[in-house]
Amino acid sequence: MAPCPNWKGYLKLSLVSCSVALYSATSTSQRVRLNIINRTPGNRVHNQVVDAETEELVDEDDRVKGYQVEKGQYVLVEDQDFDGVALESNHTIDIEAFVPRSEVDEIYLDEDYFIAPNDKVGAEAFAVIRDAMKKEDLVGIAQVVLYRRERILMLSPRGDGLMATALRYHSEVRDEKDYFSDIPNVKVPHDMLDLAVHILKSKKQQFDPDKFEDRYEDALVKMIKAKHAGKPIPKLAEAKPSNVINLMDALKRSVNAVHGKPATSRRAPSRRTSGSRKRAAHPRTRAKRAG
Repeated sequence: MAPCPNWKGYLKLSLVSCSVALYSATSTSQRVRLNIINRTPGNRVHNQVVDAETEELVDEDDRVKGYQVEKGQYVLVEDQDFDGVALESNHTIDIEAFVPRSEVDEIYLDEDYFIAPNDKVGAEAFAVIRDAMKKEDLVGIAQVVLYRRERILMLSPRGDGLMATALRYHSEVRDEKDYFSDIPNVKVPHDMLDLAVHILKSKKQQFDPDKFEDRYEDALVKMIKAKHAGKPIPKLAEAKPSNVINLMDALKRSVNAVHGKPATSRRAPSRRTSGSRKRAAHPRTRAKRAG
């Protein structure tokens, strides 16, 4: 069964356009789903919409969205009002500009979608737009209305189709200075930096998403199965932070661990006093005198 598109419309580049469909590129359907349960009888709970003033149930036909203009006063917005918002991006992805991919900061990236031709007639126009971006190594910037909100899209060639990445607006991105301004300006010694770089290089490899599993989901399933079977819930020893006193020593031991060498810790200094050393030597002194 073919996936259901999230949006249908037209992809437009200047006077070239074609019919396309947009699909979600990712899915969360494999995640564990939990329901809200009434603890005592064990029945599932249904959420109900209640009038905030009268506390009476509100039928679905009586529910409407509203924008608060003053406290307690709302402008009601019906479904047909959304359809009447006059924006070309309701039905068209109009590519407004092309930029190098490296110029788009990663912090702006949001959800991903696939774009494919919606009919055979527009396949050639679609291929022209896709291959031109591929040849020039550029991504397209466009806007489209998705779920009653206009989103910025970054379009990039992917296989035989296009990938559209929704971008956050600048107003949605927080200023990093609010979080990083108190970080002290530390000058890292060259020998420490060299050791850290060595560790990084030894762990360098190709990114393979198949190597990663959602360990929390796996542990959650095991916990649920154990409870269902009446078995003890699996427990993990509480993680303890490593008490790093000497950073250089920790880096050296990390390098040894990377190469499979046993981690050698610094020998603790002797706590014996000069008096104890004298007492330890006393029997030998007596043996010498006896001889």
